[in-house]
Amino acid sequence: MPTKLPSKGFPASTFNVRDFGAKGDGKSDDTQAFEAAWEAACKVEASTIFVPPEYVFLVGPISFSGPYCQHNIVFQLDGTIIAPVDAKVWGSGILQWLEFTKLVGITVKGSGKIDGNGAVWWQDTPLDDPTDDESKLIIPSNSTMQIPIPLNSSLGGRMPGIKPTALRFYGSFNVTVTGITIQNSPQCHLKLDNCIGVSVYNFSASSPGDSPNTDGIHLQNSKDVLIRSSNFSCGDDCVSIQTGCTNVYIHNINCGPGHGISIGGLGKDNTKACVSNITVKDVIMHNTMNGVRIKTWQGGSGSVQGLKFSNIQVSEVLIPIVIDQFYCDKRKCQNKTSAVALSGINYEKITGTYTVKPVHLACSDTMPCIEVTMTDIQLKPLQEQYHMYDPYCWQTFGELYTPTVPPIECLQVGNPSSSTTQADYDQC
Repeated sequence: MPTKLPSKGFPASTFNVRDFGAKGDGKSDDTQAFEAAWEAACKVEASTIFVPPEYVFLVGPISFSGPYCQHNIVFQLDGTIIAPVDAKVWGSGILQWLEFTKLVGITVKGSGKIDGNGAVWWQDTPLDDPTDDESKLIIPSNSTMQIPIPLNSSLGGRMPGIKPTALRFYGSFNVTVTGITIQNSPQCHLKLDNCIGVSVYNFSASSPGDSPNTDGIHLQNSKDVLIRSSNFSCGDDCVSIQTGCTNVYIHNINCGPGHGISIGGLGKDNTKACVSNITVKDVIMHNTMNGVRIKTWQGGSGSVQGLKFSNIQVSEVLIPIVIDQFYCDKRKCQNKTSAVALSGINYEKITGTYTVKPVHLACSDTMPCIEVTMTDIQLKPLQEQYHMYDPYCWQTFGELYTPTVPPIECLQVGNPSSSTTQADYDQC
């Protein structure tokens, strides 16, 4: 019978992974020990799995799953968990590395790290891997865009094409993530889908700015989400909000490098997308591709409504404010008439410096953006090291509540005169 950890400050029902055979030497496979510790903790309400400090645990793909586990389990991560770099461990590819599913009251906390050893995956990125398409909005005149060259992992051959998310929560209620750092994820660092009641704070996601598709947090089909007091440096969106998300509140975030905070892409392959009641405020962005962005594919349906972006400080950001309803991550995309309807989008106190273009608002020809408001927008070019572009608007309707810097004269006041209205389309 594994011993219970007697350390002060831990509950009696604490299960130390070392007591289940985990070596913690960074070389031995500790996956089975983590599975055994979870099996024991799963049976005890408000139990704790303890990953002690000063150890490095090599853990392969693993699922800490319910729905028959007791509630309010704590995963206390004070040590370091690292991912295998042997391609054979991953088979033909897997969508997540560490996964928590169908749980109630699950908390991952501590001072420890999750390290995905992403470099062996990034170097194997295929040449045709989908990438962000913001370069089509504008490429700096002195841009030196590089295409990654596929290499083989020196440890076990080429990694599979499907890259795993480092930490994923699925189908869970009352999820908390705090204190920990996730670094060098093969793909997204933290994903939450089909979750209700999420709190992420004092969290860090860290990967190089040129690492492909390494979002900091990816949200989908989740509601009642709070993300605050966290730091993101990655190769894709700091926070990505996808369809099915409502009541999301993000504040006190540091973002950069990365692609900013994005809603979408939504409506891919003619799908219906629904996003509502999103607030992003008190954010600092430095050296990001975008600031706050909404991106949708042509051909989609549904709606995005009730968005507020407030007190966003940008520095050396390519394009601080973006709506792109012509999003496409392929070389060629077909023009389509239907679109996700965008309405009730409020930009307030967005200030700082840009390097290419202050505002890019490209809305659907048949489904214009409506109720777009701007207050206290103060965006100035960093230097003339790039060719600067003026604000751009297309089919964007709303109101300027204060003068802007630079003047955003392309925003059309009022509502579109077209007989086609958002009510004609599939609402959420």
